[in-house]
Amino acid sequence: MKKLIALLLVAVLALGSMAALAAEPTVIKFAAQGDSTPATQAVIDAYNASQSAYKVEWVDMTNDSGAMREQLITTLKAGSSDYDVLSLDVVWAGEFAAAGYIQPLDMLMDEAGLKAEDYNAGSMASGAYSGKQYVMPFFPDLGMLFFRSDVVSAEDAAKLVSGDYTWADLQAMAEKYMGQGDTKDGFAFQSALYEGLVCNANEFTANWKDLKGGLEAMKAMIDSKATADNIMTYTEGETHNSFIKGESVFARNWPYMWGMIKSEGTIKPNQVGIAPLPGGSTVGGWLLAINKNSKNTEGAFDFIKYLNSEPGQIVMSQAYLPGYNAMLTNEEVVKNNELLSMEGFQNALKTTIARPVSAEYSKVSDALQQAIHAYLSGTGTVDDAVKAIETALAQ
Repeated sequence: MKKLIALLLVAVLALGSMAALAAEPTVIKFAAQGDSTPATQAVIDAYNASQSAYKVEWVDMTNDSGAMREQLITTLKAGSSDYDVLSLDVVWAGEFAAAGYIQPLDMLMDEAGLKAEDYNAGSMASGAYSGKQYVMPFFPDLGMLFFRSDVVSAEDAAKLVSGDYTWADLQAMAEKYMGQGDTKDGFAFQSALYEGLVCNANEFTANWKDLKGGLEAMKAMIDSKATADNIMTYTEGETHNSFIKGESVFARNWPYMWGMIKSEGTIKPNQVGIAPLPGGSTVGGWLLAINKNSKNTEGAFDFIKYLNSEPGQIVMSQAYLPGYNAMLTNEEVVKNNELLSMEGFQNALKTTIARPVSAEYSKVSDALQQAIHAYLSGTGTVDDAVKAIETALAQ
């Protein structure tokens, strides 16, 4: 009898242990770059507290994007399932999709009732490859126009904010207003031989739809009196130095410059307006994808859905822009990011465009840079540049 009771106790304990194990949440590994803000950890904590089926653990990757890309590729190429959800730079998605490292999200989105058009257009386009959707937004970034609202007339400012203007209009305004308000130059933007040149050319050509017209407008701007003599050496650094010190009337740059204006600028925020760019605003930032070899696809997508839901976006908006369009006017999100209270910034977010989505983006980017820079510097013709760009985009 004692033996039977002992056996029953063992069985009960075993069943209890199995039940305890069954109650343990499935761990979802999230490979994402380091974050100097509290937002990423906060949204992970909020997700984990919102349900009990899954527990997300952040695999803190390097902030060196090149090194992070290599680390991910090495791991994924070996067929590893160490990571479930991946944070990807917007220009990596095509490469990762073509290599079979990430899985399409179309069916998962359909089953969840999620529509691609409800999310940042440039972010979604950055992960659309071979007719399938491979990503959702983590957080977008975008190019936009900063202008001196204390220099530009109210009529011209309204035109800029609406987005109803052309590159020729902007050049004319830059030439008209330069020198006013103690400025020196009309327009500062990135045209050095690096990735920033691709972003700017993407905007000048309206997402590569008007190659010849866009390139000619770009060269006209560079050759005009509106830009500095050394404009073709400008990166983001030279651009923000020029604008925040009050040396230029207009500048194309990323949202980070607003923070510099507030904290470091000679000019003050009340002297600055924000507007979309004529050909659309090149999207930057980061995307979310699921490892093709993840053993926890359902949980991985559940976390991605949360990041792109109202609760997740409110937490992330402490430091980043929302990728879910419905949140652009959410009261709490807008309160966390004052740029969202500006009509011009809202209009820019509605017109984001992706850089080329390619299996070999680095090669495409290099070819684009070389072709564009050769034309802008006068060592090549516009027709040569157009031909080279068309060849690069076809890769």
